[in-house]
Formats: sequence, C-alpha cells, structure tokens
Amino acid sequence: MGVIAWIVLGAVAGFIAEHLTGRRTGFLRATIIGIVGALLGGFLAKQLFGVQTLDTFFDLSTWLTAIIGAVVLFFLYGAVRGRRSWRA
Repeated sequence: MGVIAWIVLGAVAGFIAEHLTGRRTGFLRATIIGIVGALLGGFLAKQLFGVQTLDTFFDLSTWLTAIIGAVVLFFLYGAVRGRRSWRA
C-alpha cells in the first residue's frame, strides 16, 4: 500500500476505534493512533498467526487488523495518560 492509502486507512480505523472505545481525541491524534494501530495489528497478526493481513487496501482482514490495533492503542494511550482529559 502507498502512503496515501496508509493515511486513509489510519484515519478511518482511528475514527472507528475512537467510537468503539468512547474516546474523543481529535482527527489528527485518531489518525496517528489508527496508522500505528494498523502497523501494530499487522505485526501481531503475523507473529501470532503467521498471516500477512496488511496486503491490500480493500481486504477485510486489513481493516479488521487496523481497527483492532487502533482499539488496543486507544486503551494503552488511556492507561498511559491516566484519567486526565483526552483532549490535551
């Protein structure tokens, strides 16, 4: 996937993960968490299950991996930041 595809994937995955977790962080932070979450999810899927999930943009496994990775990162981000406001 190209750079633009990663940004779009990250933005959408971050937006969806934001709504699934009930967190509101803003567009830029959600996009960054979505991109890093997609990378994290892809890495973990490859290590744990031996599958390459981030092959193509229109593959369901790509989107599920990105969203799950972003949800995990939102929870980690919340744990690191503590109970302070999500908007900083």
